[in-house]
Amino acid sequence: MSTVPLAERMRPITLDELVGQQHLTGKGSILRTAIEQGKLPSMILWGPPGVGKTTIANIIAHTLKVKFYTLSAISSGVKEVREVIEDAKTKPGAILFIDEIHRFNKGQQDALLGAVEKGIIRLIGATTENPSFEVNSALLSRCQVYVLKALDKKELIFLLNQVLTKDAVLSKKNIELKETEALLTISGGDARKLLNLLELVTDVLDKNAVITDDAVMEIAQQRIALYDKKGEQHYDIISAFIKSMRGSDPNGAVYWLARMIEGGEDVKFIARRMLIFASEDIGNANPNALLLATSTFQAVSMIGYPESRIILSQCATYLAGSAKSNAAIVAIGGALAAVAQTGDLPVPLHLRNAPTKLMKEMNYGKDYKYAHQFDDNFTLQEYLPEKLKGTAFYVPQKNAREEEIRKFLKERWKTKYGY
Repeated sequence: MSTVPLAERMRPITLDELVGQQHLTGKGSILRTAIEQGKLPSMILWGPPGVGKTTIANIIAHTLKVKFYTLSAISSGVKEVREVIEDAKTKPGAILFIDEIHRFNKGQQDALLGAVEKGIIRLIGATTENPSFEVNSALLSRCQVYVLKALDKKELIFLLNQVLTKDAVLSKKNIELKETEALLTISGGDARKLLNLLELVTDVLDKNAVITDDAVMEIAQQRIALYDKKGEQHYDIISAFIKSMRGSDPNGAVYWLARMIEGGEDVKFIARRMLIFASEDIGNANPNALLLATSTFQAVSMIGYPESRIILSQCATYLAGSAKSNAAIVAIGGALAAVAQTGDLPVPLHLRNAPTKLMKEMNYGKDYKYAHQFDDNFTLQEYLPEKLKGTAFYVPQKNAREEEIRKFLKERWKTKYGY
């Protein structure tokens, strides 16, 4: 067994070996032409995990045969960037590859500007996030953005077959790839994750074995149990945790909570997700959920592990056992959609503030009815722009607490909002 991971052993060193991204690297494509002509711009490679961002950067360095620096935005800062820039001043055409560049803050990104502009370095940044939001405009304007696509099923299966026949280790094992669905599903289109999973499966099956979906699922469930708070499982397990609470299963919720605790997950991250859940999935069906989640966040922020596990468990099981409603998120989602569709509708005159004489003369605030001057502190009055009259963004759901809210609103608004 090689100590070098399969994904690394099989990393392409030429564009012809690269699987996928033909729109960028195929014959006559814009990026391939730039590489072949040696006229490489600074660039941002944007795409999902495991589609070839790092590989393309390495291919560029190998092809152009120039000094190649690599930094990770997770572990590097301004100091490391400046050290690279200083060294690159004597290395014409040098390339600086920064993985996860979206994690650099504005100051760190600004440290790159002068060197990129003067051509001291050619920057290649890799990101899974939209660079329009995560890379500051000054740096973005100096870079060409290339969008990488997720590998399709045909490309992933080709990659699997290629590895089994060409890898120095796996090609000696006489492995038959009978079924691929489980490999593709678990890896989620991430080529690096796919190859790591394939290597795990072939290690367990050893020589002269047949890869089936059942075999892959069994091995994956047995072996992929470690929690990586920086990797894909971080997102998979928090997703399972949230969905267990949403499905009102405290047992599932506390199990996934335990997985995160054992993996050393940040207590504030767990508490923060429960805080969001309390509004998004429970809301007015049980307003106490938000109070408990807030208290939980405050408490675990003060004491940490191991005692915080008890508080997290209390909150998770309470949220799972609570009545559910997503009316709050549906309401704000509908309102935001209305704003996007209708634009800046004018505020009705009677709702406008009138601090000056001129505004009063323009009827600002005229005919506004102060609710506390009426019986039950309520009087019929329009609060939406004319174009949206009668639109019910918030619709109470069928649970005890929101039925009280529905009754309250129906008594006042009658049939206007359909309560």
